Parts: sequence; C-alpha cells; structure tokens
Amino acid sequence: MNGKLAAVLTAVAIGTAACGGGGGTARDAHSPSSAPAATQAAGKYNAQDVMFAQMMIPHHRQAVEMSDIVLKGSTDPEIRKLAEQIRKAQGPEIETMTGWLREWGAPLPDDRAPATGHGGHEGHGGMAGMMTAAQMAEFRRLKGRELDRRFLTMMIEHHEGAVTMAKDEQAKGSHPAAKTMAGEIVRTQQQEITEMRGLLKR
Repeated sequence: MNGKLAAVLTAVAIGTAACGGGGGTARDAHSPSSAPAATQAAGKYNAQDVMFAQMMIPHHRQAVEMSDIVLKGSTDPEIRKLAEQIRKAQGPEIETMTGWLREWGAPLPDDRAPATGHGGHEGHGGMAGMMTAAQMAEFRRLKGRELDRRFLTMMIEHHEGAVTMAKDEQAKGSHPAAKTMAGEIVRTQQQEITEMRGLLKR
C-alpha cells in the first residue's frame, strides 16, 4: 500500500472509529464529528466499505467518460457496443455507492473529478488504473482506429485497477451489498478485459 492510500484509509478509519467502528455516521460531510448510529437498514459497514465507495465512484466516472468519448468518436460496432455496456453497468453503480455514502454520513467524492480529467494518479490516492489529466486530454484528441485502440489499452489498465480495488473490498469490507457489488465488478470486468484483449488482436 502506498503512502497516499494509507493516508486515505487512516483518515476514513478515524472517522468510522469515532462512530463506534461500523454503522456510524459523520455529522457533516467535511467534519470528523461523530453522530447517531445509522438505521439498521443501512447495514453494518467499516472503514474499508467507505473507502471502497469513495474511491470507486471517481474510478467509475472516468470509465464512463472514456466510454462517452468513444461513443461520440468511434464507428467500430464492437467497440461501441463495449463502451455502451461499460456505461450502462457503471452509471447505476455510481448512484448506488453515492447512496451508501449518504446513508453512512461519509464525504462524497468531488463530482468534478475525474470526469473533467483532474487529478489522475496524483489526485486520487494512487487509485490503480486511473488515467492522468494528460492522458485523458490526449485521448479526447484521437480519431478512428487510433481512438479505438487507445480506448482498449487504457480501459484494460483501468479495469485491472478496479478489479484490484474490488478484491480488497471482498477481503476486508463488512457491508454485504458493497461486498456483493465488489464481486460483480470482479466478474464482469475480468470478462471485459478478456474481450478487450481479443479486440486488440484483430
């Protein structure tokens, strides 16, 4: 674990510890103050669950942005189908994870990042597979087959990062729904990685 990721986990752990470990909420999105326990409907959760949602939301946003770029610029039917598949899967997951963070009283990720390409590796706690602002800017300028191939190579790396994060959630999380989502991310994104590697060989 790198220093930035350790710092994120420590900060989240402090926040949840102030609420009795799991099932607590923060009084304000930017305050470490404790608050009454969440309702039972929110389910038991821990620092790993909070970090999973806080990091996977911007990770998913970037995948959706990359898919939108390809849907606007690609004419390859297989590439377009894959991009639409990614967008349809990850958009609802963003909404679900946002709902969890609100239930838990945890801070929400900045909704401008990384959809506008800010931060990249430097601005998101070293999240695996995230593209930098420079990479995203270059990607937006591509056309035709070059756009398609760059999408595949970047999305493979992006998916591999998401799988790593999801496996951490499976191993260390407590919230049943979050762990279930993590399992689905591992399953679907590993399948898509195989598909994308096949498309690169055409």
